[in-house]
Amino acid sequence: MTTTLDHILDLYRTHRDALARLRQAQRHHHRTADPAMTPQLDDIEAEITYLLIRHHTPRNVVEIGTYYGWSTTWILSALRDNGTGHLHSFDIVDHAPRHVPHDLAATRWTFTKGDVRTNTHLLPSPTDYLFIDAAHNGRFARWYTRDLLPTLAPRTPVSVHDVFHQRRTLPFTEGAVVLNWLTAHTTDYFTASAARAPHHHQAITDLKKELGLHTPVHTPGRNPMIYFHTPQPTPNRTTTAPHTTRTV
Repeated sequence: MTTTLDHILDLYRTHRDALARLRQAQRHHHRTADPAMTPQLDDIEAEITYLLIRHHTPRNVVEIGTYYGWSTTWILSALRDNGTGHLHSFDIVDHAPRHVPHDLAATRWTFTKGDVRTNTHLLPSPTDYLFIDAAHNGRFARWYTRDLLPTLAPRTPVSVHDVFHQRRTLPFTEGAVVLNWLTAHTTDYFTASAARAPHHHQAITDLKKELGLHTPVHTPGRNPMIYFHTPQPTPNRTTTAPHTTRTV
C-alpha cells in the first residue's frame, strides 16, 4: 500500500469544505495563540495529515512530539470530524496541554509528559496511525525503526516530520536512518517536500488554488514530512541497507 499524489489530490477534493472550515479555525487559533507557539507543521503537510486521518478513520492515533500542540490540533480536528478515535500524545515538555483548545481535546485526547521510549507500556494496542515529530537525530530514529515500527500491524499509516528540508538527507540523521529502513523493507513513501518532490508540491499548490484553499494559514515552508505504510513481514528480512536515492 502506497500513498500517491493522485490519492492525496482526491482527498483534497473529497474533504474540501471541511478543510476550508478547519483552515479558517486554525488561522484564528494561530493569530490568537501565545506568540511563543510556533507551528512546526507547514500548511500542506498539516492538511495531508488531516486528510489521511479522515480517510483511514483510525481508532487510536499516536503522536510522538507535540511541542506547542499545532500538529495536535490538526489531528484532533480530524478525529472530531470523523466522529471517532482517540489521540495519545507524548512529549518531554508539556506546552501542548496549555495551547490545545479544551473543546477540541474533550474526551478524545490523552497527553503523557515524558520520553516515549520509557513509556511504551502506555502506547495503545493497536496503534492505527503513527505521527512522529520528536528528537530529530539518528539515535532516536534507530530506536523507533528497531523497537516501534516492527510492532505495528502491516499497512499502518505513519508520518515522519523533518526528513526532506533539502533534496537529500544528510548522513547519520533521522531522515537517513528512516529512509534506510524503508529501503531495507522495500517500502515506498510519499512526500510533498518542495525540495525533494517539487512536482508533488506544485500539483497540490495548484489544486489548492483551484479549490480556494490557497491563502496561507501561517508562513509557508518546505513541507519536509514523509508518509508511508508499515510493510508486510517477510522471512529473513534484514533491518538495515544502504540508502539509495528514490524518485518520488
